[in-house]
Amino acid sequence: MLRILAIGRLKDTPEAALVARYATRIRPSLSVTELPDGSGAPAEIKRREGAALLAALPEGAFAVALDLGGEAPDSVALARKLERWLGLGRPVCFLIGGAEGLDAAVLARADAVLSLGAMTWPHALARAMLAEQLYRARAIAGGHPYHRAGRPE
Repeated sequence: MLRILAIGRLKDTPEAALVARYATRIRPSLSVTELPDGSGAPAEIKRREGAALLAALPEGAFAVALDLGGEAPDSVALARKLERWLGLGRPVCFLIGGAEGLDAAVLARADAVLSLGAMTWPHALARAMLAEQLYRARAIAGGHPYHRAGRPE
């Protein structure tokens, strides 16, 4: 099972449509759990959102935090990692924090930390980009021609 646990609600947006489009194509299926934004001072927001993410994480899940300080694999390397993680027989859950980022407790609990790159992305786009990369990783693993390695001539 693949899950995205994310702070914030996308509602009826183009980004939500992209996430849904890829989620329906991925096997095993991808589910998205949206958690409410925290309120208060930045440190309190981060703490509350972190607690909500950890509470939503299934027991025994393999947790992958998305954080600027994480590893930024290419698509083929992500596909290899995802295959290993799925082979563990545990739910694989990707954790996306709110505007304040992930709390230290979430990063400490994470089994892996990934980055979508050095640029800052809106959380709605981060979800869509992650969903696409998960679809791409599964296509690579299955030998589907969706992924074209290298640069076009």
